[in-house]
Amino acid sequence: MNGWRAWRAVGLVAAMVVLAACGGGSDGVSGAGDVVDPARVGPQGRVAQFIVQCTVSHIGFDDPIVLPDQPGLSHQHQFFGNAETDAEPDYERLVGADTSCDQRLDTASYWSPTLLGADGNRIPAEGLTAYYRPGQGVDPTEVVAYPPSFMMVGGTASADEPQGQDVIAWSCGSGALRTDTPPACSSDTTLRLWITFPDCWDESRLTSFGSGAHVRYSDDGCPESHPIALPQLQMAIDYPPVDPEGLSLSSGSIHSAHADFWNTWDQDKLEREVTGCLNRDLVCGVSG
Repeated sequence: MNGWRAWRAVGLVAAMVVLAACGGGSDGVSGAGDVVDPARVGPQGRVAQFIVQCTVSHIGFDDPIVLPDQPGLSHQHQFFGNAETDAEPDYERLVGADTSCDQRLDTASYWSPTLLGADGNRIPAEGLTAYYRPGQGVDPTEVVAYPPSFMMVGGTASADEPQGQDVIAWSCGSGALRTDTPPACSSDTTLRLWITFPDCWDESRLTSFGSGAHVRYSDDGCPESHPIALPQLQMAIDYPPVDPEGLSLSSGSIHSAHADFWNTWDQDKLEREVTGCLNRDLVCGVSG
């Protein structure tokens, strides 16, 4: 069993124990007061957060944020979560669609460029872990859920040099040591790409078509221009521990790493996670 799948299996067992002890709701999701096994704690330790795990749902050349209604014109993406995501930015069609996430009410869409080996062939991702948490210097009680159909991008597709490890980083598994470029990892772990998204919103626009103008990163709280504190999403994508020499992305060089998020969650469930976990400064478990 590889590193990511082993970690995932331990987490699911822990989540089931938590639900049995805490009496999870009929939707089979984490309770607000869950006590989490150390294997379930995210990369920020016991900082308030809730966690979702997903597998790849499909591969496509679409991007409903940057190239809406232009099917097949994007660089290749790997999509996680919502199975219906394509170039059409139709929120109503995606809400309630099938998902590849363990949390069945997380029908949000997550996507990123594919990782390519030195031979140019795609290296399949093993899975995605999405960590939702308060941003830097943000009071957890002030965090609110993303509005329905909210869209944003983390990282910059046009980057040709390191973007900074607070935005894009690589590691071997969930280890604390992070680097600007993919490291050589042992066979008992995974190569992991971390993408951290902005978490401060201007309260008016649901998207800025990839420009990022409607969002900012928090730094000792949110700026006056973008005063609304949203959950800070950190996506961790796991790959096999491949030779890092010659790796690139379908968007360009290895420095062009980025990812996209479209809030097509079951909105009631998302709001319960924010109020029950983040606002109460709790670490909540995950279940299917």
